[in-house]
Amino acid sequence: MSHNAVKPVSIAILAMGGEGGGVLADWIVGMAEHAGFYAQTTSVPGVAQRTGATIYYVEFHPVRLPPQAPAPILALMPAAGDVDIVLCSELMEAGRAIQRGFVTPDVTTLITSTHRVYSMSEKTAMGDGRVDSQRFVDAGREAAKRFIAADFSALAEQTGSVMSAVLFGALAGAGVLPFSRGDFEAAIERGGVGVKPSLKAFDAGHAAAQQGAPAAMSGRPVIPNLKPLPADARLTALDVRIREAFPLPVQPVLQAGVRRLADYQDVAYSAAYLDKLAVIHRLDAAQPGTRWTLLTEAARHLALWMSFEDTVRVADLKIRSGRFTRVADEVKADAGQLLHINEYLHPRVDEIADTLPAWLGRWLMKPGWARRFLERRTREGRVVRTSSLRGFLQLYVVASMRGVRRSSLRFEREMAACGRWLATVAEIAGSDYALAVEVTRCQRLVKGYGDTHARGMHSFTAIEAALPALRGLPDAAARVCELREAALADDTGKRLSDLLTGLPAVAPAAVRAPIPHGAPMAAVAS
Repeated sequence: MSHNAVKPVSIAILAMGGEGGGVLADWIVGMAEHAGFYAQTTSVPGVAQRTGATIYYVEFHPVRLPPQAPAPILALMPAAGDVDIVLCSELMEAGRAIQRGFVTPDVTTLITSTHRVYSMSEKTAMGDGRVDSQRFVDAGREAAKRFIAADFSALAEQTGSVMSAVLFGALAGAGVLPFSRGDFEAAIERGGVGVKPSLKAFDAGHAAAQQGAPAAMSGRPVIPNLKPLPADARLTALDVRIREAFPLPVQPVLQAGVRRLADYQDVAYSAAYLDKLAVIHRLDAAQPGTRWTLLTEAARHLALWMSFEDTVRVADLKIRSGRFTRVADEVKADAGQLLHINEYLHPRVDEIADTLPAWLGRWLMKPGWARRFLERRTREGRVVRTSSLRGFLQLYVVASMRGVRRSSLRFEREMAACGRWLATVAEIAGSDYALAVEVTRCQRLVKGYGDTHARGMHSFTAIEAALPALRGLPDAAARVCELREAALADDTGKRLSDLLTGLPAVAPAAVRAPIPHGAPMAAVAS
């Protein structure tokens, strides 16, 4: 048979930035060429989502060509229905490969890591926008001739190497290429960089591939057994108060709440948190056969609302030592390497006004020379290098405004809205416990800052305005739950508006209308 009649071996590698997809492709090409085969690799960078996904494509001719034979013609890109092996560094990349037709049941061996790097649409969803990972696993098992899946990211971390070495080991363990394990290991050794950890990771990937694919998995993170929260001398009195004054099932949530708020502001702020919950505690205790659902939900959501994201909080989190350590670990920086961290910041007039004392913030938001001046200065974002002394000090100054947060315009608005919410919950709880629980859970809509906060608050106040029309209905709790989930599923507000249309005394146009940028939330809520 002529060598021209032999089909080249085609391998598609779908990986993201920093995962060594190019190195993996080079190892495969180097191994094929060392065996005397004609091989080539190409790559097509993707858009910058999830750190940028790239398709690396390898083809090699699995026949040694005679001398003077013309070079075979190899493709530059994978073709749907004609890819022998697909290697994916992450589960959604496997889904993309299936969607594009690279994976077929009569041809393709699909090897993928089961960990997730969430897409921007998943991260920016108002609610829990994560896609169920089991759907990708099921699709891979159905679409591929052979399916091999494991958490290769965890193996890379455990072995101190990168994803490419683990996937290379999985490829060897799959036994679908005409090379021995020694050929694979020799390819790594010829690379000459990070050989020892790469071989260790290769061995882990090889073993995982030979063990086969997992039977099932969950798209939701596994919740470990709860451990006792660390002791904090500042919070000793509050811990005693929680143990003595609140029911046992709610205590873990309360302890987490007081620690979060002490970290956010101070211990007195944590004490105020427990004070606010006293009314809800009494109402829940009055319920026959109570399971403390209302108190648990109120404790969780009140802690979240009282620790709202503002510029002070963002600056504080960005300059913490733990963050620098985490970033260094993520990029695997060596002890002798310099690490620069650039933060893109775009503070706008309303966010600056929110940070100032309430009287000054209101003055700044009025039309006038001061607002026009700041609008010109903040029209474009800026990059602050927090790993430099100058950049660190800039954010340190903002973070140090924690001491005056209670007098800020944002604090005044948030606590006013939070107070109305708690009062509404307490007022409803006596007559409709289930409705009070669902209204409590509506706090999920209030999150973030800037436009994200404005959209969420707009939906929250729209549901709040609908409560008089809903109260007294036998399915009021179910309707509020439906409204909340509609708002979480669609940040444009259209789904929520459509549901509100049929309710009396509710103006759907208020839901559709965008909140003017920088508009006071108190005015929106009124």
